[in-house]
Amino acid sequence: QAQLVESGGDLVQPGGSLRLSCAASGFTSDYYAIGWFRQAPGKEREVVSCISSNGLSTNYADPVKGRFTISRGDDKSKVYLQMNSLKPEDTAIYYCAARKVLYYSGSLFLHASEYDYWGQGTQVTVSS
Repeated sequence: QAQLVESGGDLVQPGGSLRLSCAASGFTSDYYAIGWFRQAPGKEREVVSCISSNGLSTNYADPVKGRFTISRGDDKSKVYLQMNSLKPEDTAIYYCAARKVLYYSGSLFLHASEYDYWGQGTQVTVSS
């Protein structure tokens, strides 16, 4: 059974850094793209960043450009979100999601409705 597990969320001061991890297991192949989303209280879920199945294409939402970096591990079953220069407005539950594809490609998926599997989320709180 395919599943995603996020980790790395924490309470951090403004200007600090965190690295979130998304561990995938139970997938029959490595052919999946990954997206990171977040949802703050009272707000809709929004895309933060995504990476293609081959790891060569990435995309970032405007609010996090230049501060966040998405990457895939060498074994491709882990995806990381390095978050630097964190701001209070980054406070949210962060979710990773997987979209199965037929083969390795550079395709990116920017909308929550395009993803097949979701993790349970990890809380990120940025506060002094």
